[in-house]
Amino acid sequence: MTRTQGNNLALKDGAVTPRGFAFDFEEVPVLVDAFRRMVRTLEFDVTEMAFTTYLCAKAHGKAITALPVFLVRGFHHGAIVHNGASAVSGLEGRQVGVNRGYTVTTGVWVRGILQDYYGVDLDKVTWVLSGDEHVAEYRPPANVVRMVRGGDLATMVAAGELAAAIGVSGPVPLIPDAREAGFAALRQDGLYPINHLVVVRDELLARHPGLAGAVFEAFAEAKRRYVARLGSIEDPTPADLMYRRVGEITGADPLPYGVAPNRAMIDLLIDHAVRQRILDRRPAVEDLFAPDTLDLTA
Repeated sequence: MTRTQGNNLALKDGAVTPRGFAFDFEEVPVLVDAFRRMVRTLEFDVTEMAFTTYLCAKAHGKAITALPVFLVRGFHHGAIVHNGASAVSGLEGRQVGVNRGYTVTTGVWVRGILQDYYGVDLDKVTWVLSGDEHVAEYRPPANVVRMVRGGDLATMVAAGELAAAIGVSGPVPLIPDAREAGFAALRQDGLYPINHLVVVRDELLARHPGLAGAVFEAFAEAKRRYVARLGSIEDPTPADLMYRRVGEITGADPLPYGVAPNRAMIDLLIDHAVRQRILDRRPAVEDLFAPDTLDLTA
C-alpha cells in the first residue's frame, strides 16, 4: 500500500515491477489509516509508513522492518500556525495543539525545529492532541493531554485558547517567512526532514530472502524515472516544485534512497524521538532496516 505520487507512479501503473515478485496495490483513501492498520494488525505485506510511527512500532515489538526508501520529505516550518497573536518565544507555559497523535512525524519535526532553532523548552509546553496514537501501546509524557470532547483545534487557535497548532489549517504560520526558513535550514545545516518510508512484514522477509532488495530496487527505479522528468512536468504539484527547489539548492538528487545518503536525517529524527520521549532508548540505525538493504543507495 502506497499513495500514488510522482516517485512511485511507475510502480502504480505497472511500468516498473519488483524482480521476481508482483505488487497488488490496495488504495486507502486516508493514508494514515493504513499506518494504523499495519502497526495494529499487520494487514499489509508492504506499505508506506510515517517514519516516527515506524520507530514507535519497532520499539514496541511490532514484526515489521523498514527499507531505506524515503517516499516523502518536506519542510515543516510552516506546519505550525497561530491566529496572529502569538510568538515562538511565547509558547512556553501555553498549550499548543497537535493534529492526531503526539508521535505524528510532522509534529516531531516541528517540535525539533522549535527546540533547535528557536530555543523552546518543549517540556514547558502542554501539547494538546486531537486524536490517539497509531501504536496503541505508546504512552506519551505528562505534558501531553487530549483535546476536550467536541473541540476543534483550528477553532481553538482562532479563539486564542491554544497558542498555536501543528498540522491544521490556519491563516498565519507561527514561524515568519516559513517557506524560505525551511530552505534556509537546508542550505545552512542540510536539514531535509524525512516523513515516510517503506516497511515489510518480518514474516515475509524471512520467507523470501531476496524480497527486500527487489522491493528497494523497484522503488528506486520508479524514483529515478520521476527525477529524470521532474524538470519538465507541465503541471507540477507543490511536491514537484519543492523537489525541484531542493535539487537547485543541493545540486543533487532531491529524493535519495539508502541509509548512507540519509544518515544525518535518520540520526536527527531518532534524536528528536528520544528527546521528546517517544523512544525510551536510542536504537541502532542498522537494526531499523533490512540487513540486505543497508548498503544499497539510489
